[in-house]
Amino acid sequence: MVRTAFALALAGAATFARADCPALLDHEVRVLRKSDIVNLCDRYAGQPLLVVNTASHCGYAPQLQGLETLYQEYRARGLRVAGFPSNDFGQEARKEEDTARICYVNYGVTFDMYSETHVKGARAHPLFAELARQSRAPRWNFNKYLVDGDGKVVAAFGSGTSPDSPELREAVEKLL
Repeated sequence: MVRTAFALALAGAATFARADCPALLDHEVRVLRKSDIVNLCDRYAGQPLLVVNTASHCGYAPQLQGLETLYQEYRARGLRVAGFPSNDFGQEARKEEDTARICYVNYGVTFDMYSETHVKGARAHPLFAELARQSRAPRWNFNKYLVDGDGKVVAAFGSGTSPDSPELREAVEKLL
């Protein structure tokens, strides 16, 4: 379900726990460069998901293109990819429109991208707090978390693991 931020505010909604929603996905986030709010349960529950913390000005930013290639290769088999720009390591664009341009124009991203998100420490978004609880907190930009349809982290990869690495692709194949 996608709602505007205004509709969400009118409903007085935060994230409401649902019995059928894994804790990892029981959150709502805003789409990059839009006012639309996405319920992660509605969007991803029951599907394999690759969650990535991104940064537009990071030396690993070219991985956006590799993530897009991975998404295109596996989306027909059910894999979803969700990118979360973060400035927690100091390499995200200052303006959201710049982040969007880098992702969508420079790297051709079509997978889901969300608004800037804290991914570590006390201010970590609950999604990333749960990812850290199940595996480890991001140590840098472009950490990749492979999550099964039940919201369980089945594999975690650091920045140095590229989207076309055999390890990541084997984990995706195994999950699908």
